Amino acid sequence: MKVTQPMFFFIFRRLAQSVLVMAVVSAISFSLFNFVGDPVNNMVGQDATREQRLEIREQLGLDDPVLTQYTRFIGNVLRGDFGISYRIKRPVSTLILERLPATLELVFVSAIIALIVGIGLGVYTGIRRHSWISRSVMAVSLIGVSLPTFIIGIALIYLFAVHLRWLPSSGRSGVLELGGWKTSLLSLEGWRAIVLPAITLSLFQLTMILRLVRAEMLEVMRSDYIKFARARGLSDRAIHFVHALRNTLVPVITVIGLNIGGLIAYSVITETVFQWPGTGLMFIQAVDFVDVPIMAAYLIFVALLFVVINLIVDILYFVVDPRIRLGGT
Repeated sequence: MKVTQPMFFFIFRRLAQSVLVMAVVSAISFSLFNFVGDPVNNMVGQDATREQRLEIREQLGLDDPVLTQYTRFIGNVLRGDFGISYRIKRPVSTLILERLPATLELVFVSAIIALIVGIGLGVYTGIRRHSWISRSVMAVSLIGVSLPTFIIGIALIYLFAVHLRWLPSSGRSGVLELGGWKTSLLSLEGWRAIVLPAITLSLFQLTMILRLVRAEMLEVMRSDYIKFARARGLSDRAIHFVHALRNTLVPVITVIGLNIGGLIAYSVITETVFQWPGTGLMFIQAVDFVDVPIMAAYLIFVALLFVVINLIVDILYFVVDPRIRLGGT
């Protein structure tokens, strides 16, 4: 792909905005160290002497000016150093890397479910909008929008784990190590464990994609070029999946990108309900124990994923939609 001058300036503006967003998030994360409890109390408890507390404050640099502390914090973050967990007494970056495979696998499976089922049902309900199947799908899709994620998760646990006993109710099973990466997608037990949390996490995003694709399909099917395609004698398959669907995917790209970031953010609730050992559950446990280094690192980690995903989506949108290229020119 050739990078033109308008595209260069477009990407440059997006990069500048991304850097600004990360700067704001890093400032919020740094503020946790100063406004969420006393880190010395979290590390040594209430029985420590005053001399021990002063020694730890000096080691951590807590008595330095705020600007000096923030500069040191940014430098450590750029090196991937988020400090030591107050509760577990281990490097936070190591803890995140250990939990990251579980979260990424859950998000990956959820995104695949949301994309395949959402786009498929969106196309069908847009083409056959008066059929009883389409009306039933649209009625059921309201569940994904209206019900909270934890309610859906608890209902699925009761039905498939407690009542039918088909699937496990919690945890991650069948974990295998593959080149330093721990995965549960290579075993049957792993797939049985991930089904319920993946469906729970994907329902809201699936519903959003379904309704968006349906609305775009209804709009495209009324356009003049679809009427001309029918007049030329093209088959329904060619009209629906070559002409109509391709044009509906332009705005869907942005929503899909945002939804992937949303899956990472919403995984906090799903991982808590199903006790899935990912970064989201780690964050909730850190909040319970006021483990500030983990909380700050998680905020920066999620923000970075959102920024990277949005940047990729913006670039894809620039490539796909000629109106943005013309506007940039």
